[in-house]
Amino acid sequence: MNRIDKKFAELKAEKKKALITFITAGDPDFDTTENIVLEMERQGADIIELGVPFSDPVAEGPVIQEASLRALQGGTTLVGIFEMVKSLRQKTQVPLLLMMYINTIFRFGKERFFSLCQEHGIDGVIVPDLPYEEQDEICDIAKAHGVYNIHLVAPTSHQRIEAIAKDSEGFLYCVSSTGVTGVRQQFSTDFGPFFDTIRQYSSTPYAVGFGIATPEQAKEMKQYCDGVIVGSAIVSIVAENKQQAPQAVGAFIKTMREALDQD
Repeated sequence: MNRIDKKFAELKAEKKKALITFITAGDPDFDTTENIVLEMERQGADIIELGVPFSDPVAEGPVIQEASLRALQGGTTLVGIFEMVKSLRQKTQVPLLLMMYINTIFRFGKERFFSLCQEHGIDGVIVPDLPYEEQDEICDIAKAHGVYNIHLVAPTSHQRIEAIAKDSEGFLYCVSSTGVTGVRQQFSTDFGPFFDTIRQYSSTPYAVGFGIATPEQAKEMKQYCDGVIVGSAIVSIVAENKQQAPQAVGAFIKTMREALDQD
């Protein structure tokens, strides 16, 4: 069983919501990234996304763009990320995903990439710039290596929501708002109809991301879905605290976990 499925089954049995967290791999360095992952898990993160730095991250806001640039300038490579994951797998079985752009997979080589995902313990990939209609570029090879291809669905997906939801595996990544990633003060989306449609068609859990940055927002959003995804707020803490980030990130994760666990 994929670790993602196992984790959601455990959470369902415990009547808990998933806390899915994101950091940019290699920002500020691999040792710090590894320590942040372990501390996030200790403080209640259930699934962790590792952002693969890319020179033109079109789906990202300035916070994650700047983190990608720092990581690339520091020498972060995909091979280095796999080596870090290999080290992490000696210490934790937390579900790990790579969030990345399709050109990185193409340049690396699809077979090589998914073989290393399987070998080192990557449970899923999220490719935000790969349209649903072009998922066949990677879906078969990902499936052959036991790696979930996590689909994104947005309020603007309209008639496509049914197909995307029905075809989802692991979990469905529900985008809270149009635009790029980043902290948001408020959400303009009418979540009721959006999640009613998803609920009608999805047989996998669904989690909401893009902009969730405070315990209050996490508590507000958990009524709609099986989990919340937190990214830019964590990346900002890393940027501010650098090598001392694990403790600061852990303290933040603890507040988000507590908010999700409150009635």
